[in-house]
Amino acid sequence: MFSLRFQVVLAAGLAALAFAAGCASSSDSRDQGTKASNPVIQESASAPIPKKAALPDLPDGAGEMDADAPEEFTRTKSGLYYRILRKSNGRKPRAIEEVSAHYRGWLKNDKQFDSSYERGEPTTFKLNQVVPGWTEGLQLIGVGGMIELEIPPGLGYGAQGRPDIPPNSTLHFIVELKEIK
Repeated sequence: MFSLRFQVVLAAGLAALAFAAGCASSSDSRDQGTKASNPVIQESASAPIPKKAALPDLPDGAGEMDADAPEEFTRTKSGLYYRILRKSNGRKPRAIEEVSAHYRGWLKNDKQFDSSYERGEPTTFKLNQVVPGWTEGLQLIGVGGMIELEIPPGLGYGAQGRPDIPPNSTLHFIVELKEIK
């Protein structure tokens, strides 16, 4: 079995390759003339398709989500989908910082693969030592905030998977940022 550090570095490398491939395909020379001459086509061609879903059931022990939490996810340039379930004016972490967070993780088939809520205490980790989707997503909320993440395989565990996570799985998380250490 590969070490966790190796798996994280590999996942980050795969994410970078996927991002680079996406950038290369979006600059296809066949579309350049049309996109450049028509700003409406240019805008709609690069706009992500909105993704909506019912608000998630929160695990026991989780704080409340905002009454106005959105049903629609936002997509980042990397392909991460997220929606902020509880806003916060707290400080946002940087990728190099250590944070404490409560979370629940599950797969597309609703099978839960991990939960700090069930263990009864938040987990502490450095943001640059987890899958890239977590690193990116947790920087979007402040301490006290709650976010739902939908992490595509290239920003998760990719083709290697994990013991309870099949290869090329999309990961789903609810995360509450408790503290920046």
